[in-house]
Formats: sequence, C-alpha cells, structure tokens
Amino acid sequence: VALFSPEHGIRGELDEEGIKDSTDEKTGLPIFSLYGQSRRPKPEQLKDLDAIVFDIQDIGVRFYTYEATLLNILEEAAKARKPVFVLDRPNPIGGETVEGATADADKLSFVVSHTVPVRHGLTIGELAQMMNAEKKIGVDLRVIKMENWQRSMWFDQTAQTWTNPSPNMRSLTEATLYPGIGLLETTNVSVGRGTDTPFEVIGAPWLDGQKLASYLNGRNLIGVRFVPIRFTPKASVFANQELGGINIIITSRDNFKPVRAGIEIAVALRKLFPNDWKTENYNRLLANAETFEKIKRGDAPEDIEKLWQSDLETFLKRRTPFLLYK
Repeated sequence: VALFSPEHGIRGELDEEGIKDSTDEKTGLPIFSLYGQSRRPKPEQLKDLDAIVFDIQDIGVRFYTYEATLLNILEEAAKARKPVFVLDRPNPIGGETVEGATADADKLSFVVSHTVPVRHGLTIGELAQMMNAEKKIGVDLRVIKMENWQRSMWFDQTAQTWTNPSPNMRSLTEATLYPGIGLLETTNVSVGRGTDTPFEVIGAPWLDGQKLASYLNGRNLIGVRFVPIRFTPKASVFANQELGGINIIITSRDNFKPVRAGIEIAVALRKLFPNDWKTENYNRLLANAETFEKIKRGDAPEDIEKLWQSDLETFLKRRTPFLLYK
C-alpha cells in the first residue's frame, strides 16, 4: 500500500513549489509525489499494487491541477495494466452550468488537461470517463458513483462539510469565483493569495480600485458587484505591499457568471491600465488563442462570450455519454 500526493499534499494543506517523496506521519505509509520533478506515478511504484484509488475533491475548474494529476494516473495505470477506481465527489459549483472558452488542442499542459471549457460542470468521475474515452487511454476505469447527488446542487446543498481541497480554496464562494478570477493569476495582479479571502479580491500597486470598481459596476453584470478596497497580502504576489484593488461580491450565485466576470475584469484592466497590466501570460490558463487576441484588443466582453457558444453547445453534446447523474 502506498499514498500518492497531488499538488497540495495528502491532506490538501501544502502550498509549495514542489513536493518531495516522504513518509506519512499518521499511517507510516510511503508517500510518492505526483507534484515534484515527476508528475506521474513511476512504473516501479505501481508494479506491486493491485489497483489505484483516486479519492480527491475537485472544484470543477479546468486549470485546477488535480484534473491533470488524474489524467497522468489514468495514462500510467493503463501502461501498467492496473485498474483505477475513482471515488466520485460533488462538483462544488454544480453540474449544470458550463462556461468559458474551450481549451485549444495545442495548448494542453499540466494546467490544461483536456479540451473542455473553463467551467465544465463535470464531477471528477465523469471527467475521468470523458478523458479515458476521448484520449483513447484504455485504462480499466471504475467510477464509484455518489448517492443522492443532483446536477443542480451547490456544495452547501449536499449536507457535506467543506474541507479545503487546497490551502487557498477555503469556501464555496472562493470556488465559485475561481473560474474567472483564477484566470488572472498568471498576470501581474494579486488575486488575494496571502490574504484571508483569496479569489475574492484582486489588486496591484498600480491599480486604482475606485476607478476599476466604478467602471465594472457600470457594466451592470448580473449577480455581482465590485467594491474598491486597499489590502496588503502577506505572501505570494506583491507580498507586504499595500495594493489598490477591488472586492468581488456575489449577490446571486445562480445568475452569476464567473468566467464572464473574469473576462470583464481583464478587458477593464486592458482599457483602464494599458501600460501597467501585462497580458503576455494571460493565455496560460485561458488556453484559447482567439479569446486571448480579443482581450488584448479590448473587444466587448459580450462579443467574446458569444465566441464560446458553438463550442459550448458541442461540449454539452460531447459530455452527454459520460454523465452519471441527472
């Protein structure tokens, strides 16, 4: 028996650049890192195992790295001819709504594991089935279904206790904002890491929060409002610097579109702070060349959103055979 650790450790508590192999203090079992020099289980680590059990809480966002870890496990297990049991868990932000650009096939990486939209509305078990079939991995995959979960449910309707799946994913609110605010993380703004409210704020030393909040509120987005703030992150980007920024407040989660909000903020930064906001890394998580070009041009967010629609309709058809819940 062995444990395999994804990016944030066996208990979702680590926030480090890389994780080393170690021994688990509680059980004495070996822990093999899947987030170190190698991000795949090695053949020698798998050879004496009967099966691999994947039991990790995902959050339903394409660039959350547990999805790439799952893919790497499926691929290596197929080579080693070991079955994989995925113990399914709720998609905390629901299973009905899909949103955002579908990843370009040539942009796949550890933060873009498959050609799905940013918010894909799949459980981790459904995603496993989709990747296994569409990537023709051919692993012996067995998804252990949940009981009583429905696609319309938010996590706080499941009667389950929230346990942080990673150190900066501390609430359902943060998970709901993540598909849009997380996209900004590869650029030169703070998304609130090192504060008590990661992904609920963004800021930078050059950012005028009053100006940005006023502009975004004038856009009349449904289900969200923006409040100017100043904050000082204790860690991560701009650590210990006072930043101008905004607090993003969800007023109606059922109507709120996080990816649209993220694109609205990106276009606003481009328009209001063209010499300060650096866009070159923005496409790393977005992974869609056409959307990226339109953001750089400062195109209207509603036109950018229209660009995704036919891909989203195709995706909804693609995902249908893999859905396990109504």
